[in-house]
Amino acid sequence: MIAYKFLLADRIGPFTGFRWPVGEWVEAAGVDPCLRGVHACRIRDLPVWLGPELWERELAGDVTEQERKLVATRGRLTRRVDVWNERLAQEFGRFCAQRTRERVGYVPVLSGFVGDVERFVAQRRIPIAGFAAARAAELRDGRAAYVEERQVQAAWLAEQLGLGPGRAR
Repeated sequence: MIAYKFLLADRIGPFTGFRWPVGEWVEAAGVDPCLRGVHACRIRDLPVWLGPELWERELAGDVTEQERKLVATRGRLTRRVDVWNERLAQEFGRFCAQRTRERVGYVPVLSGFVGDVERFVAQRRIPIAGFAAARAAELRDGRAAYVEERQVQAAWLAEQLGLGPGRAR
């Protein structure tokens, strides 16, 4: 199964500190989400896991699907998605800010979210900008609006990154 993984610079896992080799299979002693296993995400999960480097990852063995991630007993990095860079991250942040402005900018009790998202983008805190945009949608229109906003964000990312059919959705 082809999936994705955001890593820190030089292929470092953000939670484990593990430096991932390219093309070599890494095995985990079982799957226990958040504790043990090779973690990755589907296209729909990308906005939740943003980071400096995006890699395509092949998963094998036992694969467990969670709400916002995949966890497998085996995985390997296959290629870096080079189009994901600081420029595209900023563009994504501006996209989130625009959507927030359009959705809640005229609602007095929620309009502060517009400034928050714009400030997060200016500070290059893009993951929290995407979250805040989705949270503003939820506060205005309910839980389903949070999910919908994350789906729109994922679709925007997939289009910009050239990800699509045949990939973990």
